[in-house]
Amino acid sequence: MTLSTAFTKLFGVQHPIALAPMGGSAGGELAAAVSHGGGLGLLGAGGGNPDWLASELPIVAGAGKPWGVGFQSWAATMDVIEQALEYSPRAVMFSFGDPSPLVERVREAGAAVIIQVTDLEEARQAVDLGADVIVAQGTESGGHGARHGRSTLTFVPIVVDLAEPVPVLAAGGIADGRGLAAALALGAAGAVIGTRFQATAEALVDPSVAKALVEGRGQDTERNRILDIVRSARWPSKYTARTLGHPYLDRWRGREAELAAEPEAARLEYQADVARKAVPPLPVWASEAVDLITDLPPAAELVAALASEADNALARARGH
Repeated sequence: MTLSTAFTKLFGVQHPIALAPMGGSAGGELAAAVSHGGGLGLLGAGGGNPDWLASELPIVAGAGKPWGVGFQSWAATMDVIEQALEYSPRAVMFSFGDPSPLVERVREAGAAVIIQVTDLEEARQAVDLGADVIVAQGTESGGHGARHGRSTLTFVPIVVDLAEPVPVLAAGGIADGRGLAAALALGAAGAVIGTRFQATAEALVDPSVAKALVEGRGQDTERNRILDIVRSARWPSKYTARTLGHPYLDRWRGREAELAAEPEAARLEYQADVARKAVPPLPVWASEAVDLITDLPPAAELVAALASEADNALARARGH
């Protein structure tokens, strides 16, 4: 069973599935496992910690399969881009912010440029920059995304039409093969999947996070800046984060402006609560599709299962 698309042909992978480069949790083992399973594993480099990259890059690069690495555009520097390029990734993905100072060096190195977009302005910029692949992220996504974005269902086909003939991948709220099939039906060449792969054997997450994802429900997720502010995260205000419930969301919900204006007391309180283990050290990033997560399989097996489910869903839609 093969779902051949412009994406699978571009990277020589079996399935139109890419691992979302989730900062920290999408480490070398997870990215390598997704690539071994026939997808495109993308290492989650975030803003680019050189020590972390030095540890994780050799793992995925040594897998012998197509792979890539993802950076936050607003935080990455040319030094960490160069560090990643030393391992010859097939692709470098940029998300959140203006990647224009970085893309030409990636292109010179022979790697494909993947740009994730959260609104039409970013999509037009990605086209103008000559992105080889564009990822259209809907607001259902776990972790960071646009504060005032659109849902995946409506956003993806608009970006597909805008970017043609550039392949577009769908992202946001896709956690099973039916979601992948829906993305293909919308005109996407595949899907970037995050939360579902965070709940796998190889993900770099604490067992408590994996347990929370298996037990989580979509209605319990919330998109907000509160946890970025109290954690002193430097994320641009344009991008909020979808997480499972948290005591600090309950404490500050509806008072975000007040918190942003006078954050220091809340930050100190948060640090004290983390130190005494009253709250978890990190939020649990989770998409609205978290209900579909019921187990913690090996990532390579999950890739195959997602592709098979998608193929079956498309066959049902055709009446076969």
